[in-house]
Amino acid sequence: MTTATNQTQLNSSIGGTKNVYNWNFLDQQYRVVYETIGEGKPMLLLPAFSTVSSRTEMKGLANLLATEYQVTILDWLGFGESECPPVNYNPTLFHQLLGDIIKSIFDSPIILIAAGHASGYALKFAQDNPDIISKLALIAPTWQGPLRVMGLPDRVRNGVNNLVRSPVVGQGLYYLNTTPSFLRFMYKRHVYVDEGKLTPEFINRKHQITSKPGARYGPAAFVTGAIDPVTNREEFLQLLESLSIPALIILAENAPPKSKAEMEAMAKLDKVQTVRLTGTLGIYEEYPKAAGEAIQNFLPT
Repeated sequence: MTTATNQTQLNSSIGGTKNVYNWNFLDQQYRVVYETIGEGKPMLLLPAFSTVSSRTEMKGLANLLATEYQVTILDWLGFGESECPPVNYNPTLFHQLLGDIIKSIFDSPIILIAAGHASGYALKFAQDNPDIISKLALIAPTWQGPLRVMGLPDRVRNGVNNLVRSPVVGQGLYYLNTTPSFLRFMYKRHVYVDEGKLTPEFINRKHQITSKPGARYGPAAFVTGAIDPVTNREEFLQLLESLSIPALIILAENAPPKSKAEMEAMAKLDKVQTVRLTGTLGIYEEYPKAAGEAIQNFLPT
């Protein structure tokens, strides 16, 4: 169950109890929002990193799983409702954040479920802490930021990250890449299968996530690969192979070719169970029932 250490309770936004974890990192304190719903064995859900990353995208999945488990959903620092400071977003920061928050708010072993880019962080924590994580599920797991997938060299990606972080030009570039029309284009191309679900109301909710102060810093790091949890496929597969706990991969059949190739490589490992479902990178949000049933079938009753 979750504890009440170092937290501030807020009004709920998805039907659970919303709290703030006051995270101390490098002599600074940052507000990290998380929400808990349901009763039972504790479970932590980690949303995928993206320009519009938010725990709200896991609402449908969380509500399904909350019928049997106590489900906590995190907003990563720099994303969602959590604070968005202009810090150096890198793997060290997110590895530390995940470890600190899990050890702070849970007092018994948990089930860990991560989507997309968050999978590498969940995987590393599970490898290092098999006494804390009882089972691990990865939904449409990826490890490369979009510009790395495109093959851009390090110096170009680092330059883009620095440019987006700059005060005037950076905000302008970020604005152009978060207009409702561009968000809809990206969702249609990579995130959702059913274009009919991309209603103006849906896109407007996503656009609102991009409008808070400091919202560009975290997404810039994600897009440019600055927060990639590993440096290559072999490193990711080695993490999977070294696990001592049960692991499930939900493979998105309609994922972009390069992302699907990574998932297929993971699926070949004997150490993991694999379920293939219709959907792409946003499969857990678009098809929460199918994803939820796959996870429930993987977990003990």
